[in-house]
Formats: sequence, structure tokens, C-alpha cells
Amino acid sequence: MRDVAPAGPISVVAWLAVGASRPSGTEGYADEAEELVKQYERISFTEVHRQVIHLIPTAPSRILDIGAGTGRDAAGFAAMGHRVIAVEPTAELRLRAKALHPSRRIEWLDDSLPDLIHLHQRGETFDVVMLTAVWMHLDQQQRRRAMPRVAGLVRVGGLMILSLRHGPVPPGRRMFEVTAAETMSLAQPHGLEVILKYDHQDALLGRPGVTWTRLAFARPRNAA
Repeated sequence: MRDVAPAGPISVVAWLAVGASRPSGTEGYADEAEELVKQYERISFTEVHRQVIHLIPTAPSRILDIGAGTGRDAAGFAAMGHRVIAVEPTAELRLRAKALHPSRRIEWLDDSLPDLIHLHQRGETFDVVMLTAVWMHLDQQQRRRAMPRVAGLVRVGGLMILSLRHGPVPPGRRMFEVTAAETMSLAQPHGLEVILKYDHQDALLGRPGVTWTRLAFARPRNAA
């Protein structure tokens, strides 16, 4: 964490309220929040999700965006008419996102994987659960713990859509190589069936050696 409060719309009180301990996987994001906002907001919501946007319901729905970052995607879903719960554990990103994308359709929540304790206390399920550039921050044990927690948030007939990062890890970040095969094997026992798989998606931020796999799962209406 920086020793001085950043310039911008975040108040000193909000800055001091940020705890010293951070959830694993969020390393590096707080210190780079200002630059990350610039990077992520340069890429449009539709461009990022071009391979899966056809799966998103057209009728107003409940969307859960886990690891919502700068709020770009939450704002994109809200613009489509959906209600969004945007989960972001890094306060430096969450506060900037709320200021950048104010919307009555977006509710921001401070929570984190693998357990999503605050979210589960609400007892809600969702039509779409998004995990964009998130899953690779969990180690193998955390992924095994997280999958039933995330799968339990997908309502019958709903979707879980996630991306897997492959390639060099930036300095100061905590990331792991995660395969599509492992992810599908973790999801299947929890009633989620893979309906889409795209490999070798180029990194939109232009980082050398980085590619992405995009996966979408559905909970069939005839599932128990």
C-alpha cells in the first residue's frame, strides 16, 4: 500500500479505511489502481466479451460480477438493463469504479474469493455469474474451495462465464496457470455443464506471451 493518499475523487477518510491486510490474489492491484483504471477503461465492454455476449439474456436479469475491477463490465451490463452485484475486494479499485460508473442498477460489495462470505449471507442466486480475469489468482486448493461457492450462486437456467489467463506473470502479482480441463472437472460435479470453450484468445492489452481461454457453463433447467 502507498504511504500517501492518492490524488483524485477518493476521500482521505475512505483511504484510511482501507485495511492493511488484503485477500490473496489482489497483490499489486491497489498500488497500480490509477494506471489500471486507464488501461481497462480503454477497452470496451463489448470488445472484451465479444465471444460470449450472445449468451447474456436480453430480458432484465440479475448479474453477479466477481472481481469487478474498474466497473467497466458492471456498467456494460447495467446499460443492457440488468441489475448487477459488483464484487471487488480492492478498495482502491472499488471506490474509483463507483465514482467512474455511478448507476442505480449497480450495487457494490466488498467481498472476495474463495469463500464470498458476505455474498452467501444474502442468500441470492443469479442469472449470470461472471469471473473475468479472476480465477487465475486462486491456487489449486482455493479453486477447489471456491468452485462450489461460486456454482451455488448460479440459479437454474443460469450461466457462469469465466476467463483463464495463460502466460508470464507480471511482477508483484499472484497468478497461477489454470487449465480448462481442470476448471470443467471442478464445475461438473456442481451441476454446471460447459456450453462454450474458446482457446488462444489474444490479450487485448497487448501483453507479450499472454493468451486467454474463455469458458461458459450452464445449469440446466432439468438439473436437480
